[in-house]
Amino acid sequence: MNLDKVIGYIRVSTIGQAEHGISLENQEEKIKQYCSLNNLELIDIIRDEGLSAKSLKKRPQAIDMLNRAKEEQLGIVVYKLDRMFRNTIESLQTIDLLAKSGAGFHSIQERLDTSSAFGKFFITQISAMAELERNIISERTKDALALKKQQGKRIGTIPFGYSVSTTDNQTLIQNDKEMEILTFIQDKRLQGLSHRKIANSLNTKGYTNRNSNPFTKTSITHICKRVLKIA
Repeated sequence: MNLDKVIGYIRVSTIGQAEHGISLENQEEKIKQYCSLNNLELIDIIRDEGLSAKSLKKRPQAIDMLNRAKEEQLGIVVYKLDRMFRNTIESLQTIDLLAKSGAGFHSIQERLDTSSAFGKFFITQISAMAELERNIISERTKDALALKKQQGKRIGTIPFGYSVSTTDNQTLIQNDKEMEILTFIQDKRLQGLSHRKIANSLNTKGYTNRNSNPFTKTSITHICKRVLKIA
């Protein structure tokens, strides 16, 4: 078994994280130092930039790395547990699968090495604490949204085709330009045009989305399904 060979995994999901000492570069440097001090051969580093997915299943590079680690019996090194996992169950299940295939897991910040008995126990405690912290943040967010709703403030995104009234900053009013776009999309779909061709037609006519960017096949699909309720 090649337990001395490891893959590094680094991730940053927000600009704020990069500005507060856990940038991709900082994580990479910490991992290299850790491997050097612990006689681990770092054969690769996987970078996931700008991904805040709640599950590993939504991070293709992470999934590929896990499969590779299991197949080649490679360890995984991260700077901090929450760089890779979003909840206790996910962390325990993943590390257990790695262990069963002969692969280890290292988390630098928590001083965790699952090859030891203490490391296997420690992972349960640290993961539970990390999940508790996220749940507290989630509860605070829900409380803040509930307060806004109670105060009559608008919550959520504004549907395409509407704008918020400048009178009270709450009431939705029809957006004539976006309604024109919706009518165009609906007519073209009835004519049998694909989502991609509709996007191209809108762009040719000089229309742009709310962010002043060209329309794409994906954006037309979203509008058709979520706004117009058509295929």
